[in-house]
Amino acid sequence: MMDSNGFDEDAGRLSPTRQSQAYDGLRSLLLSGSVEPGARLTEADLTRMFNVSRSTMRAVLVRLTQEGYVTSEVNRGVRTRSFTVEEAADILEARETLESALAGKAAERATEEEITQLRATLETMEDCQSRGDATGYSRGNRRFHQQVKEAAHQQTLARAYDTLLYPLVMRQYRNVSAPHPRAGSLEEHRTILLAIITRNPPAAVAAMLHHVASARHALLLQAQQRRTSATAADA
Repeated sequence: MMDSNGFDEDAGRLSPTRQSQAYDGLRSLLLSGSVEPGARLTEADLTRMFNVSRSTMRAVLVRLTQEGYVTSEVNRGVRTRSFTVEEAADILEARETLESALAGKAAERATEEEITQLRATLETMEDCQSRGDATGYSRGNRRFHQQVKEAAHQQTLARAYDTLLYPLVMRQYRNVSAPHPRAGSLEEHRTILLAIITRNPPAAVAAMLHHVASARHALLLQAQQRRTSATAADA
């Protein structure tokens, strides 16, 4: 029998379901970008938020620390992860390699239904851009990339892609005051979709590589400009 904190009262074992639910919930919260980089996470607050025991949440935080979502230091506690520019560049480069490979596989393996869904998402993005709806465009952009990953039907690549901390890098480095979507973004998505529709894997790989590399260059250029401005202000 389970108690309210997810313990098996007969066997004294922690319910893997409660722990996995808390893990999935906290991981999703971190990936949503709603928590500032370097923000302190307290066990007491998290146990109330996810309705689990402290021991359950402690196990969740250990796992998230091992996976790089948070950091744990003596006298500083557990904090959300922040990245140096060099670490961010490494993650973004890994994203280029993995996502371009997924696009190539999508060009080989996407079903007609999946292509229809990609078309619909791109149409939504076009509509959002025409109306100046940056939030809607971002939502469609995330859905488009998720659909490409699913259409690849390549689980090993997909799992590797899912371990990247790209959303956390974006949360830290994206300049919210910069124009969005980035110039050329929509046309790059059109090129990716055309390569998938025409079943041209090399073109899909090249199109996705160009798209995510352009996003990386823009993001890191903004970061470098902010760092240069901060150094000049301190001088």
